[in-house]
Amino acid sequence: MTWWATLCERLGWTRPPLLHIAIDEGTGPVVILVHGIASSSETFRELVPLLVPRHRVIAVDILGFGESPIPEGCEYRLEDHVEALATTIRSLKLREPFILVGHSLGSLIAARLAAMPRTRASRRTQVSRVVLVGPPVYLSPTDIGERWVRARVNAYLRAYDFLRLNKEFTLANAAIIARLLPKGIFELTERNWTPFVKSLEHCIESQTVVSDIAAVRVPVDVVYGVLDAFIAAGSMTVIERMRHVTMHRVEANDHLIRPRLARALARVIDADDRAGAGALSAAAASSVTASTLTSVARLETWTHEPSEKPAESSP
Repeated sequence: MTWWATLCERLGWTRPPLLHIAIDEGTGPVVILVHGIASSSETFRELVPLLVPRHRVIAVDILGFGESPIPEGCEYRLEDHVEALATTIRSLKLREPFILVGHSLGSLIAARLAAMPRTRASRRTQVSRVVLVGPPVYLSPTDIGERWVRARVNAYLRAYDFLRLNKEFTLANAAIIARLLPKGIFELTERNWTPFVKSLEHCIESQTVVSDIAAVRVPVDVVYGVLDAFIAAGSMTVIERMRHVTMHRVEANDHLIRPRLARALARVIDADDRAGAGALSAAAASSVTASTLTSVARLETWTHEPSEKPAESSP
């Protein structure tokens, strides 16, 4: 053991664990895929074959899920997930910025990582674009003025609280759902119960995704299915108002990355930088952050009027 390792052990410092890299295929611009809660890299089984011909595609299992470590005593805060992902990306020694794609909880992790201040030490984790797929955006009910939106968000939060507090019910129903889906898409067992309940409570129920997206200095694409049951009606409006965010609605698709959503997502990832887009200047980014946080604090009406045409409407 080195002197540094000995010192860290005595002081109780621990390094974030390396995550399991399930997929590393192809050549070209790098795309890193981050799945959601109670899932694994199998989330992207429909997407990877569409990207590999033009990209180096890397898919990881997030902390506590798939084949990644389940550290004893971990609280599975957003910071824990982000630190583990950042450590794993640095271990890849990437030379160029990469596109970071997050699905569900993975989108919250991706947004926080991309929002982190750039330093010399973080040059190996520089993001060129962020693509958020089915992000579960829930503002605090106290920040929502529109009564029906506040009621919908409250219902989601109560449901998540019920799932956490009723383990036998949740595991039994999760087993039924898992049998209806391809292996690895949804897996909730005794093994990952603690990562599930703590990630649900500390990352999804107590989230900062709106402020994180506002702080991102690169273009952000949000892709979601019209039938996504985990997106509360009206919850996307505050994100749609951000100047560096482009919304893509996919018809006839739910929360899972099915073939239709995968094709739309591949087109978004493959697209050239939007005209006039690119990295935001510090001044512009600060303006976006300030104006967005002000709008969140003063949000008095919240209706859902999609500003973009559906990303895909044909079967």
